[in-house]
Amino acid sequence: MFLVCTRRCGGTLFRALFAEVEVDAAGAYQDHQVTQPGFVCLNCGSPALDLGEVPAAMEADAREEEAETAVMADVLCPVCETRVQLDANMECPNCGSPLEVA
Repeated sequence: MFLVCTRRCGGTLFRALFAEVEVDAAGAYQDHQVTQPGFVCLNCGSPALDLGEVPAAMEADAREEEAETAVMADVLCPVCETRVQLDANMECPNCGSPLEVA
């Protein structure tokens, strides 16, 4: 984990917003668990980002874009009767009519 302030104020202390803290009967800290990523810079109060998550997020975005542009099948358009490659758009690039895979 590598946290940075989104305002780039130079702060180095952050607060976890969604964390569960375990204490003993006397109220002394025992353990903690971050239940959802979310951090605030204690220097200026701005949200903080975990730069360690950036590569995974970029990879997920790339996979999503690839899936959207992947060719699913070749079909014949029922309106203009042109053979087109069916992709995520699900419409004929020639006439714009909606296409379906049987």
